[in-house]
Amino acid sequence: MMIFTPYGLPEPTEAYLAPTYFLDHDNKLVADFARKATGGETDPVKVAVKLFYAVRDEFRYDPFAIWLEPENFQASIVIKQGYGFCITKAVLLAAAARACGIPAAIGLSDVINHFTSPKLKGAMGGRDVFLHHGYATLYLDGQWVKAAPAFNIELCNRFGVPPTDFDGRSDAILQKYDAQKNLRMEYLRDHGYWSDLPFNRVKDDMDGYYPPGFNYGAGAKGGDEKFEAAKSTKSVA
Repeated sequence: MMIFTPYGLPEPTEAYLAPTYFLDHDNKLVADFARKATGGETDPVKVAVKLFYAVRDEFRYDPFAIWLEPENFQASIVIKQGYGFCITKAVLLAAAARACGIPAAIGLSDVINHFTSPKLKGAMGGRDVFLHHGYATLYLDGQWVKAAPAFNIELCNRFGVPPTDFDGRSDAILQKYDAQKNLRMEYLRDHGYWSDLPFNRVKDDMDGYYPPGFNYGAGAKGGDEKFEAAKSTKSVA
């Protein structure tokens, strides 16, 4: 059963270690990824740091890769694809942490990216707010620590944004300012924490907010054609 904590942080119960449909660390791909990324490290804080950087930099951030079908949000699928966006990369980090015995949850917030590219903003229907920005929260040394591994180092360098760094002891959320101290990322509201990804909530909210195609790959190259083809064979809304 999925546990939802709307206020404060959850107790690190067994529910935050168990494999789930989305945090499928019982899948060999996820277990192998976690084992390779940590390289035999056993200290939980150091393990978490290694996992964070592996997810941040080995998986390209692609906000045009959203496809609101449940299977696309599984940690194992992110590994197969080699890319993701904030929610799916957070799912992978949380699943890999659980594979290493670290309790992990999924957090969701609404944010504004003040430097959204015209292409992305156009695909979003001109909207400023990113609904349900996802991050992992990990239980380390008796406290929950937020970790957002969304933006890979190459992307940060290209846009002049300091990368999000993680020491396993302090929150690592997306950067408020760029390298020139311009306001870039603004957190508007937290929605709480879950023991598994609340996919139905994410899908319903995003379907009601963004243009339909954005949620089904229309922002990507050739995405409009893929979206229309999908509509002709199955419901995507």
